[in-house]
Amino acid sequence: MATTYYFLPTRNLFGEDSVQEAGTLMQSLGGKKALIVTDSFLASSGMAASIQEILTSAGVESVVFGGAEPNPKDTNVVSGLEMFKAEACDSIISLGGGSSHDCAKAIGLVASNGGDIRDYEGVDKSTKPMCPMIAINTTAGTASEITRFCIITDTSRHVKMAIVDWRVTPQIAINDPKLMVGMPPSLTAATGMDALTHAIEAYVSTDANPLTDAAALMAITMITQYLPKAVANGTYMKARDKMAYGQYLAGIAFNNASLGYVHAMAHQLGGFYNLPHGVCNAILLPHVEEFNLIGNANRFRDIAKAMGENIDGLSTMDAARKAIAAIRQISEQVGIPKNLRGLGVKEEDFGIMAENAMKDVCQLTNPRKATKEQVIGIFKAAY
Repeated sequence: MATTYYFLPTRNLFGEDSVQEAGTLMQSLGGKKALIVTDSFLASSGMAASIQEILTSAGVESVVFGGAEPNPKDTNVVSGLEMFKAEACDSIISLGGGSSHDCAKAIGLVASNGGDIRDYEGVDKSTKPMCPMIAINTTAGTASEITRFCIITDTSRHVKMAIVDWRVTPQIAINDPKLMVGMPPSLTAATGMDALTHAIEAYVSTDANPLTDAAALMAITMITQYLPKAVANGTYMKARDKMAYGQYLAGIAFNNASLGYVHAMAHQLGGFYNLPHGVCNAILLPHVEEFNLIGNANRFRDIAKAMGENIDGLSTMDAARKAIAAIRQISEQVGIPKNLRGLGVKEEDFGIMAENAMKDVCQLTNPRKATKEQVIGIFKAAY
Protein backbone atom coordinates (compact mmCIF):
# COMPACT_ATOMS: atom_id res chain seq x y z
CA MET A 1 0.00 0.00 0.00
CA ALA A 2 1.08 3.58 -0.69
CA THR A 3 2.34 5.77 2.15
CA THR A 4 -0.29 8.04 3.71
CA TYR A 5 0.81 11.59 4.53
CA TYR A 6 -0.99 13.71 7.12
CA PHE A 7 -0.53 17.48 6.97
CA LEU A 8 -1.46 19.91 9.74
CA PRO A 9 -0.20 23.29 11.03
CA THR A 10 2.07 23.23 14.08
CA ARG A 11 -0.13 25.29 16.40
CA ASN A 12 -3.85 26.09 16.34
CA LEU A 13 -5.79 28.47 18.57
CA PHE A 14 -9.55 28.51 19.10
CA GLY A 15 -11.98 30.51 21.21
CA GLU A 16 -13.01 34.07 21.95
CA ASP A 17 -10.09 36.52 22.27
CA SER A 18 -7.53 33.95 21.08
CA VAL A 19 -6.37 36.59 18.57
CA GLN A 20 -4.83 38.52 21.47
CA GLU A 21 -1.94 36.02 21.42
CA ALA A 22 -0.91 36.86 17.85
CA GLY A 23 1.92 39.17 18.92
CA THR A 24 3.64 36.84 21.35
CA LEU A 25 3.20 33.97 18.88
CA MET A 26 4.85 35.94 16.06
CA GLN A 27 7.66 36.79 18.44
CA SER A 28 8.07 33.07 19.18
CA LEU A 29 8.46 32.43 15.43
CA GLY A 30 11.23 35.03 15.24
CA GLY A 31 9.23 37.55 13.20
CA LYS A 32 10.33 41.15 13.73
CA LYS A 33 8.39 42.94 10.99
CA ALA A 34 5.23 41.41 9.56
CA LEU A 35 3.36 42.13 6.36
CA ILE A 36 -0.34 41.94 7.23
CA VAL A 37 -2.07 40.65 4.09
CA THR A 38 -5.79 41.42 4.04
CA ASP A 39 -8.58 42.80 1.86
CA SER A 40 -9.51 46.44 1.36
CA PHE A 41 -12.48 46.26 3.74
CA LEU A 42 -10.57 44.81 6.70
CA ALA A 43 -7.68 47.17 5.96
CA SER A 44 -9.97 50.22 6.25
CA SER A 45 -12.48 48.98 8.85
CA GLY A 46 -10.11 49.07 11.80
CA MET A 47 -9.60 45.31 12.14
CA ALA A 48 -6.13 45.37 10.57
CA ALA A 49 -5.21 48.29 12.85
CA SER A 50 -6.32 46.30 15.89
CA ILE A 51 -4.01 43.44 14.85
CA GLN A 52 -1.19 45.96 14.47
CA GLU A 53 -1.78 47.10 18.07
CA ILE A 54 -1.57 43.51 19.31
CA LEU A 55 1.72 43.07 17.43
CA THR A 56 3.15 46.37 18.64
CA SER A 57 2.48 45.45 22.26
CA ALA A 58 4.67 42.36 21.73
CA GLY A 59 7.45 44.38 20.06
CA VAL A 60 6.66 43.27 16.49
CA GLU A 61 6.51 45.92 13.75
CA SER A 62 4.00 45.62 10.89
CA VAL A 63 2.69 47.15 7.69
CA VAL A 64 -0.68 46.50 6.05
CA PHE A 65 -1.17 45.29 2.48
CA GLY A 66 -4.89 45.59 1.73
CA GLY A 67 -4.75 44.34 -1.86
CA ALA A 68 -6.04 40.78 -1.53
CA GLU A 69 -9.06 40.65 -3.84
CA PRO A 70 -11.77 37.99 -3.80
CA ASN A 71 -10.38 35.16 -5.96
CA PRO A 72 -6.86 36.62 -5.55
CA LYS A 73 -4.95 37.25 -8.75
CA ASP A 74 -1.31 36.83 -9.72
CA THR A 75 -1.17 40.65 -9.91
CA ASN A 76 -2.17 40.89 -6.21
CA VAL A 77 0.74 38.58 -5.37
CA VAL A 78 3.17 40.77 -7.32
CA SER A 79 1.96 43.92 -5.52
CA GLY A 80 2.16 42.28 -2.10
CA LEU A 81 5.63 40.94 -2.80
CA GLU A 82 6.81 44.43 -3.78
CA MET A 83 5.61 45.79 -0.42
CA PHE A 84 7.13 42.84 1.48
CA LYS A 85 10.53 43.61 -0.04
CA ALA A 86 10.27 47.42 0.07
CA GLU A 87 9.36 47.38 3.76
CA ALA A 88 12.03 44.78 4.61
CA CYS A 89 9.47 42.41 6.15
CA ASP A 90 10.57 39.03 7.47
CA SER A 91 7.19 37.46 8.28
CA ILE A 92 3.54 37.43 7.22
CA ILE A 93 0.16 37.60 8.93
CA SER A 94 -2.91 36.85 6.83
CA LEU A 95 -6.14 38.38 8.07
CA GLY A 96 -9.49 37.47 6.54
CA GLY A 97 -10.93 34.52 4.67
CA GLY A 98 -9.54 32.28 1.98
CA SER A 99 -8.65 35.11 -0.40
CA SER A 100 -6.40 36.84 2.13
CA HIS A 101 -4.81 33.58 3.27
CA ASP A 102 -4.15 32.36 -0.28
CA CYS A 103 -2.70 35.70 -1.36
CA ALA A 104 -0.46 35.72 1.74
CA LYS A 105 0.72 32.15 1.15
CA ALA A 106 1.60 32.98 -2.45
CA ILE A 107 3.54 36.09 -1.41
CA GLY A 108 5.46 34.07 1.19
CA LEU A 109 6.17 31.25 -1.25
CA VAL A 110 7.64 33.54 -3.91
CA ALA A 111 9.47 35.68 -1.32
CA SER A 112 11.32 32.58 -0.12
CA ASN A 113 11.73 30.66 -3.38
CA GLY A 114 11.95 33.38 -6.04
CA GLY A 115 10.50 33.34 -9.55
CA ASP A 116 6.82 33.82 -10.32
CA ILE A 117 3.76 32.31 -8.63
CA ARG A 118 2.97 30.45 -11.89
CA ASP A 119 6.14 28.41 -11.31
CA TYR A 120 4.48 26.69 -8.35
CA GLU A 121 1.26 25.49 -9.96
CA GLY A 122 0.88 21.79 -9.17
CA VAL A 123 2.13 19.75 -6.24
CA ASP A 124 5.16 20.52 -4.03
CA LYS A 125 7.12 22.65 -6.48
CA SER A 126 8.92 24.76 -3.83
CA THR A 127 12.39 23.96 -2.49
CA LYS A 128 12.77 26.39 0.44
CA PRO A 129 10.72 26.95 3.61
CA MET A 130 8.33 29.90 3.71
CA CYS A 131 8.96 32.80 6.09
CA PRO A 132 7.14 32.72 9.48
CA MET A 133 3.38 32.99 8.88
CA ILE A 134 0.34 33.27 11.14
CA ALA A 135 -3.15 33.00 9.61
CA ILE A 136 -5.94 34.81 11.45
CA ASN A 137 -9.32 33.67 10.21
CA THR A 138 -12.41 35.91 9.95
CA THR A 139 -14.68 33.54 8.01
CA ALA A 140 -15.80 29.96 8.58
CA GLY A 141 -15.39 28.24 5.28
CA THR A 142 -12.21 27.82 3.27
CA ALA A 143 -9.93 26.50 6.06
CA SER A 144 -7.10 28.05 4.07
CA GLU A 145 -5.58 29.05 7.39
CA ILE A 146 -4.54 25.42 7.95
CA THR A 147 -4.12 23.91 4.50
CA ARG A 148 -1.37 23.29 1.95
CA PHE A 149 -3.69 24.56 -0.80
CA CYS A 150 -3.26 28.00 -2.38
CA ILE A 151 -5.57 29.07 -5.22
CA ILE A 152 -4.48 32.02 -7.36
CA THR A 153 -6.08 33.27 -10.59
CA ASP A 154 -3.73 33.45 -13.56
CA THR A 155 -5.06 36.58 -15.29
CA SER A 156 -3.39 35.70 -18.60
CA ARG A 157 -5.23 32.35 -18.90
CA HIS A 158 -8.36 33.13 -16.81
CA VAL A 159 -7.60 29.97 -14.87
CA LYS A 160 -7.48 29.38 -11.13
CA MET A 161 -4.12 27.78 -10.44
CA ALA A 162 -4.10 25.11 -7.72
CA ILE A 163 -0.83 25.36 -5.84
CA VAL A 164 -0.63 22.39 -3.48
CA ASP A 165 2.54 22.57 -1.40
CA TRP A 166 3.15 21.48 2.19
CA ARG A 167 5.48 24.47 2.61
CA VAL A 168 2.64 27.01 2.24
CA THR A 169 0.91 25.73 5.40
CA PRO A 170 0.94 28.56 7.97
CA GLN A 171 2.86 27.65 11.14
CA ILE A 172 0.08 29.01 13.36
CA ALA A 173 -3.68 29.31 12.73
CA ILE A 174 -6.07 31.39 14.86
CA ASN A 175 -9.85 30.90 14.78
CA ASP A 176 -11.40 33.53 17.06
CA PRO A 177 -15.21 33.47 16.63
CA LYS A 178 -15.43 37.11 17.76
CA LEU A 179 -13.78 38.09 14.48
CA MET A 180 -16.52 36.26 12.54
CA VAL A 181 -19.51 38.10 14.04
CA GLY A 182 -19.39 40.82 11.37
CA MET A 183 -19.86 38.41 8.46
CA PRO A 184 -23.16 39.19 6.66
CA PRO A 185 -25.64 36.29 6.22
CA SER A 186 -24.85 35.81 2.52
CA LEU A 187 -21.10 35.46 3.19
CA THR A 188 -21.77 33.21 6.19
CA ALA A 189 -23.89 30.99 3.92
CA ALA A 190 -21.39 30.89 1.04
CA THR A 191 -18.35 30.17 3.20
CA GLY A 192 -20.28 27.61 5.25
CA MET A 193 -21.36 25.75 2.12
CA ASP A 194 -17.74 25.83 0.96
CA ALA A 195 -16.81 24.05 4.21
CA LEU A 196 -19.59 21.48 3.74
CA THR A 197 -18.31 20.84 0.21
CA HIS A 198 -14.78 20.30 1.58
CA ALA A 199 -16.06 17.72 4.07
CA ILE A 200 -18.24 15.85 1.57
CA GLU A 201 -15.65 15.78 -1.21
CA ALA A 202 -12.98 14.62 1.24
CA TYR A 203 -15.21 11.86 2.60
CA VAL A 204 -15.92 10.40 -0.85
CA SER A 205 -12.37 11.03 -2.11
CA THR A 206 -10.33 8.08 -3.37
CA ASP A 207 -7.57 9.23 -0.97
CA ALA A 208 -9.76 9.17 2.15
CA ASN A 209 -8.35 7.45 5.24
CA PRO A 210 -9.60 6.83 8.81
CA LEU A 211 -8.17 10.14 10.05
CA THR A 212 -9.83 12.20 7.32
CA ASP A 213 -13.07 10.21 7.63
CA ALA A 214 -13.43 11.08 11.31
CA ALA A 215 -12.82 14.78 10.65
CA ALA A 216 -15.12 14.89 7.59
CA LEU A 217 -18.11 13.20 9.25
CA MET A 218 -17.91 15.40 12.35
CA ALA A 219 -17.60 18.47 10.11
CA ILE A 220 -20.69 17.44 8.11
CA THR A 221 -22.71 17.00 11.31
CA MET A 222 -21.58 20.31 12.87
CA ILE A 223 -22.06 22.37 9.71
CA THR A 224 -25.52 20.89 9.07
CA GLN A 225 -26.54 21.76 12.63
CA TYR A 226 -24.99 25.19 13.01
CA LEU A 227 -24.73 26.86 9.58
CA PRO A 228 -28.46 27.74 9.38
CA LYS A 229 -28.25 29.16 12.93
CA ALA A 230 -25.18 31.27 12.09
CA VAL A 231 -26.93 32.59 8.95
CA ALA A 232 -30.10 33.36 10.93
CA ASN A 233 -28.28 35.19 13.73
CA GLY A 234 -24.68 36.24 13.17
CA THR A 235 -24.22 37.29 16.79
CA TYR A 236 -25.11 33.84 18.16
CA MET A 237 -21.64 33.00 19.50
CA LYS A 238 -22.23 29.27 19.95
CA ALA A 239 -23.08 28.91 16.26
CA ARG A 240 -20.05 30.98 15.25
CA ASP A 241 -17.78 28.90 17.50
CA LYS A 242 -19.14 25.58 16.23
CA MET A 243 -18.82 26.73 12.62
CA ALA A 244 -15.18 27.68 13.28
CA TYR A 245 -14.54 24.13 14.46
CA GLY A 246 -16.65 22.60 11.69
CA GLN A 247 -14.84 24.37 8.87
CA TYR A 248 -11.49 23.54 10.51
CA LEU A 249 -12.35 19.84 10.66
CA ALA A 250 -13.41 19.98 7.01
CA GLY A 251 -10.04 21.59 6.29
CA ILE A 252 -8.19 18.77 8.03
CA ALA A 253 -10.15 16.31 5.89
CA PHE A 254 -9.55 17.83 2.48
CA ASN A 255 -6.00 18.95 3.29
CA ASN A 256 -5.13 15.26 3.42
CA ALA A 257 -7.75 13.47 1.29
CA SER A 258 -8.03 16.24 -1.33
CA LEU A 259 -11.26 17.07 -3.17
CA GLY A 260 -13.14 16.27 -6.38
CA TYR A 261 -15.03 17.62 -9.36
CA VAL A 262 -17.03 20.21 -7.40
CA HIS A 263 -13.83 22.17 -6.77
CA ALA A 264 -12.29 21.36 -10.15
CA MET A 265 -15.36 22.88 -11.82
CA ALA A 266 -15.86 25.75 -9.36
CA HIS A 267 -12.28 26.86 -10.01
CA GLN A 268 -13.19 27.40 -13.66
CA LEU A 269 -16.25 29.49 -12.78
CA GLY A 270 -14.08 31.61 -10.52
CA GLY A 271 -11.35 31.98 -13.15
CA PHE A 272 -13.73 32.86 -15.99
CA TYR A 273 -16.29 35.05 -14.22
CA ASN A 274 -14.72 35.98 -10.85
CA LEU A 275 -17.72 34.45 -9.04
CA PRO A 276 -17.79 33.74 -5.27
CA HIS A 277 -16.12 30.38 -4.71
CA GLY A 278 -18.49 29.21 -1.97
CA VAL A 279 -21.58 29.97 -4.05
CA CYS A 280 -20.17 28.08 -7.06
CA ASN A 281 -19.40 25.07 -4.85
CA ALA A 282 -22.85 25.11 -3.30
CA ILE A 283 -24.63 25.21 -6.67
CA LEU A 284 -22.47 22.44 -8.16
CA LEU A 285 -22.39 20.19 -5.07
CA PRO A 286 -25.70 18.28 -5.45
CA HIS A 287 -25.18 17.82 -9.21
CA VAL A 288 -21.63 16.48 -8.93
CA GLU A 289 -22.52 14.20 -6.02
CA GLU A 290 -25.56 12.86 -7.88
CA PHE A 291 -23.14 11.95 -10.67
CA ASN A 292 -20.81 10.38 -8.08
CA LEU A 293 -23.46 8.26 -6.32
CA ILE A 294 -22.64 5.02 -8.13
CA GLY A 295 -18.94 5.57 -7.37
CA ASN A 296 -19.41 4.86 -3.66
CA ALA A 297 -23.02 4.68 -2.48
CA ASN A 298 -21.99 3.46 0.99
CA ARG A 299 -20.20 6.73 1.61
CA PHE A 300 -23.23 8.79 0.63
CA ARG A 301 -25.36 6.70 2.99
CA ASP A 302 -22.94 7.74 5.77
CA ILE A 303 -23.23 11.39 4.71
CA ALA A 304 -27.04 11.22 4.89
CA LYS A 305 -26.80 9.89 8.43
CA ALA A 306 -24.25 12.58 9.41
CA MET A 307 -26.66 15.21 8.07
CA GLY A 308 -29.37 13.91 10.40
CA GLU A 309 -31.42 11.95 7.87
CA ASN A 310 -33.31 8.85 9.01
CA ILE A 311 -32.05 6.00 6.84
CA ASP A 312 -33.41 3.06 8.84
CA GLY A 313 -34.67 0.24 6.65
CA LEU A 314 -33.57 1.87 3.39
CA SER A 315 -31.47 0.24 0.72
CA THR A 316 -27.95 1.60 0.36
CA MET A 317 -28.84 3.56 -2.79
CA ASP A 318 -32.07 4.98 -1.35
CA ALA A 319 -30.17 6.08 1.76
CA ALA A 320 -27.45 7.58 -0.44
CA ARG A 321 -30.03 9.62 -2.36
CA LYS A 322 -31.16 11.13 0.94
CA ALA A 323 -27.72 12.78 1.17
CA ILE A 324 -28.34 14.60 -2.12
CA ALA A 325 -31.77 15.75 -0.90
CA ALA A 326 -30.25 16.96 2.38
CA ILE A 327 -27.59 18.95 0.50
CA ARG A 328 -30.27 20.64 -1.60
CA GLN A 329 -32.30 21.39 1.52
CA ILE A 330 -29.53 23.11 3.51
CA SER A 331 -28.50 25.08 0.41
CA GLU A 332 -32.05 26.36 0.05
CA GLN A 333 -32.33 27.07 3.80
CA VAL A 334 -29.33 29.39 3.79
CA GLY A 335 -30.34 31.20 0.59
CA ILE A 336 -27.87 29.93 -2.01
CA PRO A 337 -28.92 30.76 -5.62
CA LYS A 338 -30.58 27.77 -7.29
CA ASN A 339 -28.50 27.70 -10.46
CA LEU A 340 -25.67 29.26 -12.47
CA ARG A 341 -27.98 30.94 -14.97
CA GLY A 342 -28.47 34.09 -12.92
CA LEU A 343 -24.74 34.54 -12.23
CA GLY A 344 -23.73 35.57 -15.75
CA VAL A 345 -22.39 32.14 -16.76
CA LYS A 346 -22.47 31.42 -20.50
CA GLU A 347 -23.26 28.00 -21.96
CA GLU A 348 -20.74 28.51 -24.76
CA ASP A 349 -17.94 28.46 -22.15
CA PHE A 350 -18.85 25.00 -20.81
CA GLY A 351 -16.55 23.21 -23.27
CA ILE A 352 -13.35 25.03 -22.39
CA MET A 353 -14.25 25.06 -18.67
CA ALA A 354 -14.80 21.30 -18.77
CA GLU A 355 -11.41 20.82 -20.45
CA ASN A 356 -9.72 22.93 -17.79
CA ALA A 357 -11.59 21.15 -14.98
CA MET A 358 -10.24 17.83 -16.22
CA LYS A 359 -6.70 19.20 -15.80
CA ASP A 360 -7.36 20.58 -12.31
CA VAL A 361 -5.48 18.69 -9.58
CA CYS A 362 -8.68 18.39 -7.50
CA GLN A 363 -10.38 16.03 -9.97
CA LEU A 364 -7.76 13.33 -9.46
CA THR A 365 -9.44 12.02 -6.30
CA ASN A 366 -13.06 12.19 -7.46
CA PRO A 367 -14.78 8.81 -6.84
CA ARG A 368 -16.14 8.56 -10.38
CA LYS A 369 -14.10 9.23 -13.52
CA ALA A 370 -15.74 11.66 -15.92
CA THR A 371 -15.46 12.36 -19.62
CA LYS A 372 -15.47 15.89 -21.00
CA GLU A 373 -19.07 15.38 -22.16
CA GLN A 374 -20.11 14.30 -18.66
CA VAL A 375 -18.50 17.37 -17.09
CA ILE A 376 -20.32 19.57 -19.61
CA GLY A 377 -23.50 17.69 -18.66
CA ILE A 378 -22.98 18.55 -14.98
CA PHE A 379 -22.47 22.21 -15.86
CA LYS A 380 -25.71 22.07 -17.88
CA ALA A 381 -27.60 20.40 -15.01
CA ALA A 382 -26.45 23.20 -12.68
CA TYR A 383 -27.39 25.85 -15.25
